[in-house]
Amino acid sequence: MTKVKIYSTTTCPYCKLAKEYFKEKGVEYEDVLLDQQPEEVQMSIDTCSSMGVPCIHITKDDGSEAKILGFDKNAINLALGL
Repeated sequence: MTKVKIYSTTTCPYCKLAKEYFKEKGVEYEDVLLDQQPEEVQMSIDTCSSMGVPCIHITKDDGSEAKILGFDKNAINLALGL
């Protein structure tokens, strides 16, 4: 099963849009709120090579990964086959 993890903050409007998009498309995801889980900040930076959010990490069944910085519908659709 494809795993989706989004590193986000409670105040980021693009994070909210990404999560709403996932819900609209029926995509289950793990939400890591960096302002509530500061110990995860370094993992987010390592994943997307940036301090920006949302940082979306998609791991497919075959082990391939997609790392998407920002709310990029086209990249999300491509990574998830939507």
